[in-house]
Amino acid sequence: MVSPSKRLEQISSHLDNMSVSVFQNVPQAPADVIFSLTAGYKADTHPQKINVGVGAFRTDELKPYILPVVKKADAILFNDQTLDHEYQPIAGQPSYTKAASQLILGKDSPAIQQQRVGAVQTISGTGANHTGAAFLAQHYKGSGKCYISKPTWANHRNIFEGVGFKVEEYPYWDPNSKGLNYDGTIQAIQEAPNGSVFILHACAHNPTGVDPTVEQWKGIAQAMRAKGHFPFFDCAYQGFASGDLDRDAWSVRYFVEQGFELFVAQSFAKNFGLYGERAGNLTFVLKTPEDTKRVLSQLEKLQRSEISNPPAYGSRIVDIVLNDEALYAEWKENLKYMSNRIIDMRKALYQHLLDLKTPGTWNHIVDQIGMFSFTGLKAPQVKVMIEKYHIYLTDNGRISMAGLSKSNVEYFAKAVDDVVRNVSV
Repeated sequence: MVSPSKRLEQISSHLDNMSVSVFQNVPQAPADVIFSLTAGYKADTHPQKINVGVGAFRTDELKPYILPVVKKADAILFNDQTLDHEYQPIAGQPSYTKAASQLILGKDSPAIQQQRVGAVQTISGTGANHTGAAFLAQHYKGSGKCYISKPTWANHRNIFEGVGFKVEEYPYWDPNSKGLNYDGTIQAIQEAPNGSVFILHACAHNPTGVDPTVEQWKGIAQAMRAKGHFPFFDCAYQGFASGDLDRDAWSVRYFVEQGFELFVAQSFAKNFGLYGERAGNLTFVLKTPEDTKRVLSQLEKLQRSEISNPPAYGSRIVDIVLNDEALYAEWKENLKYMSNRIIDMRKALYQHLLDLKTPGTWNHIVDQIGMFSFTGLKAPQVKVMIEKYHIYLTDNGRISMAGLSKSNVEYFAKAVDDVVRNVSV
């Protein structure tokens, strides 16, 4: 018989064990940088506060922009009495995935005509990257390495490491020229193990805003072909970058023309303003129709296990616009408005910095393209921008040009001028 004291000891030990979680050793993950910046901005009561951290388009009044063409498509959906809320096909509606593939590859693409193109609807560009990465981790017999640009969108590393790739970086940003480190990029391609996956930004590189020239893209393709690498394009800004859908898709179409098999992650968050609707697409180009069918079957299997089937609303908006001639033409005008506002803000910031005679060269502000600009500001300078001027941006000096407006760009330029002159780095 157990003594009372022993029994109390057993109960105490049992209670101690019950109070310890099996997850007690799980480390605390760092907060997401962008969402933390936004939270700080929202809590700030300063009247001149500016948020140039988040990558979302804003009007010159710094309000969220609902594209007029999206409003029209939304009205069409609202008045369509045949719509229901049933499950979508696992790969998404064929009219949507086909239109998305045609958008990036071109309607007259030989690869489409030869039935070598397939696609699945994804949870925006993040989902397209993840779905493609998960498939490659299971089925691509390459080096096991994935190369991302230095720097790149933060989620690239998270996604590809998460599915088992060994992630390496290739040089991209040249801090001296504030442009592309082309020689470093080529050298990394040449030195990488044969059959590596390379993540390439189709246009409007995030976060630098620096894109290769046409000739540099050709050199990148040549170097990748020599090593048998697999191109995985990420395209979040088609049409939004330059205002020209075809121009922004040039790099992808060139690689297809050169005979590459490739994946393209597409997002309609930026160019349709559908940030919260998570409408994306994974387009893939292979060698034969038979290859395409087999890969599609495996992507559907993968998709079934992860999301079962994709959401309907955002994709229906995109589907309507891409498949209606008049709405498509209107969408292109909406894109020109957005891209032109970004370009105007680049010019305005550049001019203010020139007028202030801010030390250094600032032509990179207007040379870069798309939503983001790598200003060249360092972490100590960024700290002062936030604490003294209430301007919220990431430590690496990246800013979203959409956070600037006619009302605040001069204030922003004066803050930059101050930290460049007075904050040692």
